[in-house]
Amino acid sequence: MSSRLLPRATPLLALAAALLAGCAGMPGHGSAAPDGSRANVAILETTDIHSNVLSYDYYKLKPDQTLGYERTATLIRRARTEFPNTFLFDSGDTIQGSVLADYQALVKPVACDQELGVYKAMDAMGYDGGTAGNHEFNYGLGFLSQVTGTPMNVDGGHSNRCAGPHFPLVLANVDSARDGKPIFKPWTVVTKTITAYTADGSKIEVPLKVGIIGFTPPPIMDWDQRNLAGKVTVTGVVEAARKYLPELQAQHPDLIVAILHGGLNTAPYTPQMENAGWYLAGVPGIDALLLGHSHTEFPGPHYAGMKDVDAKRGLVRGVPAVMGGFFGKDLGVIQLVLDRRDGHWVVDHDESHSEVRPICPKKDQCVPADPAIAPLVQPIHEAAIAYVNTPIGSSHVHMSSYFADEGDMSALAPVNAAQADYVRTELPRSHPELANVPVLSAAAAFRTGFGGPDDYTDVAAGPLTLRSAADLYFYPNTLAAVKTDGAGLKAWLEKSAGRFNRIDPTKTGQQELINSHYVGYNFDQIQGGIHYVIDISKPVGQRITTLTYQGKPVTPSDPFIIVTNNYRASGGGHFPGLDGSNIVLAAPDGTREILAKWIEHKKQISVADLEPASWNFAPLKVRGPIVFTGAANKLDVAKAAGLINVRLVKDNGDGTAIYAIDLSH
Repeated sequence: MSSRLLPRATPLLALAAALLAGCAGMPGHGSAAPDGSRANVAILETTDIHSNVLSYDYYKLKPDQTLGYERTATLIRRARTEFPNTFLFDSGDTIQGSVLADYQALVKPVACDQELGVYKAMDAMGYDGGTAGNHEFNYGLGFLSQVTGTPMNVDGGHSNRCAGPHFPLVLANVDSARDGKPIFKPWTVVTKTITAYTADGSKIEVPLKVGIIGFTPPPIMDWDQRNLAGKVTVTGVVEAARKYLPELQAQHPDLIVAILHGGLNTAPYTPQMENAGWYLAGVPGIDALLLGHSHTEFPGPHYAGMKDVDAKRGLVRGVPAVMGGFFGKDLGVIQLVLDRRDGHWVVDHDESHSEVRPICPKKDQCVPADPAIAPLVQPIHEAAIAYVNTPIGSSHVHMSSYFADEGDMSALAPVNAAQADYVRTELPRSHPELANVPVLSAAAAFRTGFGGPDDYTDVAAGPLTLRSAADLYFYPNTLAAVKTDGAGLKAWLEKSAGRFNRIDPTKTGQQELINSHYVGYNFDQIQGGIHYVIDISKPVGQRITTLTYQGKPVTPSDPFIIVTNNYRASGGGHFPGLDGSNIVLAAPDGTREILAKWIEHKKQISVADLEPASWNFAPLKVRGPIVFTGAANKLDVAKAAGLINVRLVKDNGDGTAIYAIDLSH
């Protein structure tokens, strides 16, 4: 450098050096926040979308504004406008659960270079991470490996990386049986720049490192035994957390968010616990907890009174938590207030809280759909509609589940008939020694109003299509048959009778018939020549007062084959004697497909093809009314089904109504 240039350059260099020196102690983009700073961070959660991308009912072939991810997307955009700092995560049960999902998995499987429709929609919203729910495993590990873009070292897994979501999926408690390694990354760290404020009110931009770790319900080994046995192993949620949290903490994240596809249960912990969120919240190091699986909302009244749970502010054992509903009906939001102390961000538990934001705050007052979502899946949507409209037969019978809990088996009888016929044909080929054992069939109404007044099976008399079969059998289960005896049959029915509350005949006030804590899909109703009576004045386990087969009392040692699905036969629902050990037939065929073929073979279903209801309530005289909630304007359906003891009490004005049932005769 020429000495003649030094006098002119020196002042500029000095000024630059002075500016750099002055800025060195000031927080800015990419530097750590000073102690005393505060930041507000919103953790946004979706869960149990079940591929309900659009606000559309594929069974009724009409729009349904009460569900659909395209409306959740609107809530996400609004939340991002409201909160300066957001992270968006999904808690699983994403790829299965709708006609759209089945079309891309079973009818016209998505190619390796194509992305699932639901993931296209989610990518449009820019997720930061997610986990796998139990229903992610329903289509098998090969499909899961492919559509998540995750090579898996498991039997049937993809070794190539296919198109998957543009965000990381983490899962800490499912390992390959080949090498003992997790099939997904157990954890990862997401870093984003956030806006914070120093103690003097100055606005700063700083990085925030958020570690995420994911978990799925351990009972997947029972529920999807056919897809998973011998291929993967599962660890308890708490055990997996304790194993991998130290690794995650070694990355020095500012926050750790646990993403659990599970709910809350304070029963004694076991490694097989399905809803282990309460215990996971007690593992040190977790700053926020995202929940799912239970198809309900947290915070919310369902969890009021639970030990160490604030069901209004959304705290589980002091940890901010949220469960954002299901089917795209809600968005979960945790509002975290972070204070900078001793060089670390610390959650202010007094000011942090969570909430669930519905897409429909009031009836007929739903947020609009995000216009960017529908075009992403429109071709698949149209193809799925065309597929489910494939004709398969006709029916003289109106089949519905509006009053399935009260004794109308019109929607269950065709399922039971198809299942029983299939096993009577197939079982003697593999087990000729069982050819003369009576075959019974168990089916439950999958849609009994849990998801709202439109969440019922309703197949009108007339032409039947594949859509009708999907409406009658909602889940993509496979068929299974188990060998049991009279004692096992009675225990099965006693468990199912837990669907009802115990009724006190002396009580003068109104009593609810249905036990809201017992899900409808676990109320198995069994047919095949048996008849039984349920006495709801008795405690659970003592309600089956009469049980006959072909008019004769069933004895404890009488042998039976009972047809059910792979979920139930492998232990789903915790039915006594059902753990997979007594399966005598595990069909390769899906129950829905078996039902569709049965209808095709029959060509036309008449009353004569369907067995009458196999059970009834024991007569019970009460001093006050026994009531239940159902869909409005359906009293004529009850009367047509022979339930003349049902009357309307009140129309709630929201699509539901309160009915009363008279059990005195």
